[in-house]
Amino acid sequence: MTSTTSEAFRAADLGTLVVLAWSGEAPDGMDMPYLLAYSLGDAEGGPQATSAAVTQLLAMNGLSIGTVVDGATRPSLPVSLLVEAGQAVVRLPQLVAQATAPPEWLDAVARRGHAHLVFTTRPWPEGRPGVEVDPAALAAFAGADETLTAAVHLKLPARSLRA
Repeated sequence: MTSTTSEAFRAADLGTLVVLAWSGEAPDGMDMPYLLAYSLGDAEGGPQATSAAVTQLLAMNGLSIGTVVDGATRPSLPVSLLVEAGQAVVRLPQLVAQATAPPEWLDAVARRGHAHLVFTTRPWPEGRPGVEVDPAALAAFAGADETLTAAVHLKLPARSLRA
């Protein structure tokens, strides 16, 4: 029997999946709310296996590495962003990941109504949850060509539980 991609996918193969929220000045002079999703590369098969698992997860959701997707123009996009109680929650059918959002990120997402998610297949073992991330290290990883070209870039409308 042949298994399909979705049958073969195991969330454990992602390793520890981390989402970081930060904001930074955009070309229009206003802060842009960014989210970075990555694995630590700590699954059983190591960094290569986690990279492959993230690639598979994205492909299962109709996303290709290197693409830019505007969620406002794709209502059927299976990736969504919920902003509630100081948290940024990224949802896919196979998983839910959340990040505590700093106040400046929450302000930026409230003004813009969306956030820019960079979901990369490049592992970052130094970006451990619960450990403060040095802004220079975050900028170096998030801005590296190796990170950006190994990612899907999504403009996600911010939703909340409030009507």
